[in-house]
Formats: sequence, C-alpha cells, structure tokens
Amino acid sequence: MKKIIGALIAVMMIMSAVCLVGCGGYTSHYKAIAFVHSNTSDSSFMTFSHFEGTMVFKMKNGAENGLLRYSAKLGEGSATVFCDCNGAKQELFTVRGGDGEKSSLVRIDKGTVYVIVETSGNCDDGEFRFDIE
Repeated sequence: MKKIIGALIAVMMIMSAVCLVGCGGYTSHYKAIAFVHSNTSDSSFMTFSHFEGTMVFKMKNGAENGLLRYSAKLGEGSATVFCDCNGAKQELFTVRGGDGEKSSLVRIDKGTVYVIVETSGNCDDGEFRFDIE
C-alpha cells in the first residue's frame, strides 16, 4: 500500500513539473464580437468586428534567416503588435483607427515565433495577417 501511494505521489509530482515547464509565457485573453482567427505553423490571421485584449499566435520558422510578412488595418481604436523570437520580445508596429500597416518584412530567427497583438481598449473593424516565408 505504501508503495502504491508513493508511486502515485511521484507520478503527480512529475506531471506537475512537466505542466509547469511546458507552459508558454504568453496567453491570449480577450473579449470579441464577430471574431475569426486561424493559427498554423507558418501563417496566422484574425479579423473582427469588435476586439479588446491580447491575442497570441505561435508559429515555427524553419529557416536560418526567415522572414515575417505582416499587414494590419483597424477601423477604430489602437493596437500594438509584438514579435518574440527565442525569448526576445520586440515591438513590430502600432496601428490606430483609420490607419493600416502595409505588408512589411522582418527578419526572424529560426525556431518558435510568437506574434502578440495587444489592444489599448476597444478596437473595431480590424484585420491582422502574419506569414512566415
């Protein structure tokens, strides 16, 4: 009986450690209306009628010197987009209501790429797209 309880405790401790180590540093949390999004290993997008909060996209770059192509437009509000390649979070751009960000290319390192969209309050009629080339 003591061996079974000891084994169960050991398994629970290992599972807890794996869960804690395996958790990413970024999480999405938002309120949205008419929200459509997709996230694949090399492409992500989101469109919405109303959005407030943070959306995190996780992609993979397999090339040594990959490129991230992005574009955005926003009817109302303000949003800042960040990119994290291997632990270095950097601001890409900020888009404000009535403005758009034309497609641009940014060099990214090989590995996991997080693209984080953070709004400053309510945003309306938005569209964001990110592609790894």
